[in-house]
This record gives sequence, structure tokens and C-alpha cells, in this order.
Amino acid sequence: MMSLDALTAPRLFNGETFLDHHALLVEGEKIAAVVQRSEIPSHAVVTSLPSGLLVPGFIDAQVNGGGGFLFNEAPEVATLDGISAAHRRHGSTALLPTYITDRIDGMKRALEAARAAIAASVPGVAGIHLEGPYLSVARKGAHDPALIRPLTDEDVDLILGSGIETILLTVAPENASNRLIRRLAEGGVIVSLGHTDTDYDTAMAAADAGATGITHLFNAMSPLQGRAPGVAGAALDHGGLWAGVIADGHHVHRGSLSVALRAKRAPGRLFLVSDAMPTAGDPNDVFFLNGRKVTRRNGALTLEDGTLAGSDLTMDGAVRYSVDNLGIDLGEALRMASLYPAQFLKLDRRRGRLAPGFRADLVHLDETLATRGVWIAGHKLVG
Repeated sequence: MMSLDALTAPRLFNGETFLDHHALLVEGEKIAAVVQRSEIPSHAVVTSLPSGLLVPGFIDAQVNGGGGFLFNEAPEVATLDGISAAHRRHGSTALLPTYITDRIDGMKRALEAARAAIAASVPGVAGIHLEGPYLSVARKGAHDPALIRPLTDEDVDLILGSGIETILLTVAPENASNRLIRRLAEGGVIVSLGHTDTDYDTAMAAADAGATGITHLFNAMSPLQGRAPGVAGAALDHGGLWAGVIADGHHVHRGSLSVALRAKRAPGRLFLVSDAMPTAGDPNDVFFLNGRKVTRRNGALTLEDGTLAGSDLTMDGAVRYSVDNLGIDLGEALRMASLYPAQFLKLDRRRGRLAPGFRADLVHLDETLATRGVWIAGHKLVG
């Protein structure tokens, strides 16, 4: 008979509301029930967390690296294990390792590494995010322009045939036709628009063709202006588009994020991403991206010409920034870190809530919103 564990904390957040004087019952990998403490079965093994908050595990759709590991540098299972371990310490119980613009042989290795990591049940690896190479040179950011190219039917065949259930692909409409976007979407790939200089109408047409996401809103895209709403305007105006935001105080001004939060047309939402690089959870301040030096200074990562190159952010840090600087209530910040990315990535039948039948992916936060404990599929891996 499978053992029954009961976890209690001063407060639980079930993905929608806060609950006081409740307990989470965990059986194996799944949540069995959420009950009043007085209703804990006598045979349950009780773990009492004396302070803080028990919340659904964070889900990060954009993670380039962490703990000194960079996916592009070594697209291998061991790299994904190291990245996941680094971000797990900050509450991420599911993430998409992100492979940015590179050569086709590297992309093939990245796809195989992600498939193998999932098959091996590496804790936290939930799929893969391919950010490029089908982008716009005009909005390349830190991507190598020499490696940017158009999306082809052969690329679509490769991606659809990878054997990975959850794939997020960032494209620019300049280098990805609506026909191919539709092919990808119909094949189950989550298509996101990013690193693009296209106009509002073209972005809206790509969304109607099947794109459902915007990669790091406001960064590396045509801006919102009075007579030219751009991709940023389309992101806020099209209800079918979800948008990741890097809430670190470096990538986007807090005023812009506050306006976007109020303006976003539903049902699509804004959700938190880290866009983290190897420095996240690592003391070293320098790493190399496609042979170019990236340096951490005052919490920002830049190439030698000053271009931002990913972030030093973690998901618990993004939640803290959202609460402390954006005026977001804690419940909404937690939804932006868990429920909303789960819905965007179509993982919300098993992740993003503390509810019966869901995976027991849990985070214990202290009063400062720092991560103190993490459970993945019912196994305590941090704390």
C-alpha cells in the first residue's frame, strides 16, 4: 500500500486562492487531497512547516542555463541535469531548457538531449524551447546574425519528428511563413513570436495562423507606438497570445510592465520567465555565448557592446520583483509563475495547481518569498 504524506504550512496557495489551516495530502507522485488539518487521516505521515507558504511549483518556459551550465555550450543530458538542479533550488519544478540560434547539427543534438532527459526522468525537464534560428537580424539581440535563417519544411519535419511532447519554438514572421506556423501548431508545437521587427498586422496574422506566444515581451521586437502598434501592441491586443516577461529590473521598465499587465486582453496572460544564463545560481561572472564574452555586472548580463544577453534571474526572484516593484498581489504573482505558464504550455491538467490528481510539484516559500523546500513528483529534492 502506498504511503500517505500530509504537508502543513501556515498558508497554502492552491493556484487560485489562499487557504489557512489546511493540509496537502500526497500519495506517491500525486496530490490526493487538500483538507482541513482536522481531517488529516490518522495513518498519514505528517510534515509540519512551521512558517511560510506552500505553493505550486514554478514553471519556467525559457532557461538557457544555470549553475555554470549552458545548453548551447554542451547540449547533453548532464547539462540539463545541472541546469535543472540549479533552478530547482529557486522553486522551478518544471522548465524548458532553451537552445538559442545555432547550426542545425547543434539543434539536432539539443533535441536528442531533451528527449533523452525526459526519458530518463531528469527532475524538472518538461520539454524544450528552441529560440531561433528563424528570427529577424534586425532584432537579433544576442543571437549570432550569421546563423539566423528562414524556417523550411525540412526544419518542421525535424521538429515534429523529435518525439518530444512539449516543444516551444520562437520564430519571427519575417523568417517563418504562416503556412509553416500552421503546420507546427497543428502538429502540437507551441509557436511564439520573438526577435522580430514585423508590424502589428503581420503579427496578428501569425497569431491567427496558430502562434500562441510572445517571447520576452518588449525585448527584441517592434515597439508599441501611436500609429504603429508593432509586435508589442499585437501581444497586448490579441486575446490568444500569452506573453513571457523578464521581471528583473533590467530588461523592461517596471512602468511598461505595469501598463502591460493592465492592458493585456484575455484569455492570454503575462507570465514570468527567467531567460537565465549560466551565472544564475553560480558565482562566476563571465561565460561565453557562441564564442562571445558575456559579463555579469550589477545583476545584468551583457555582451562587450552592451547588448543584454539573457538574465541572472531565478523564478523566486521574479516573483519577489513582481510583488515588490510592480504592485502585483502575491496570488497573481504566483499564478504568473505557475498556473499561467502551465496553461500556455498545455501542462495545466497536471501542473500549476495544488489539487487532487495533480503532480505533487510543490515549493515552500519563507516570509521573504525565498525558496526553502522543493518537491517534484512527491519527492523532496531541496530543503
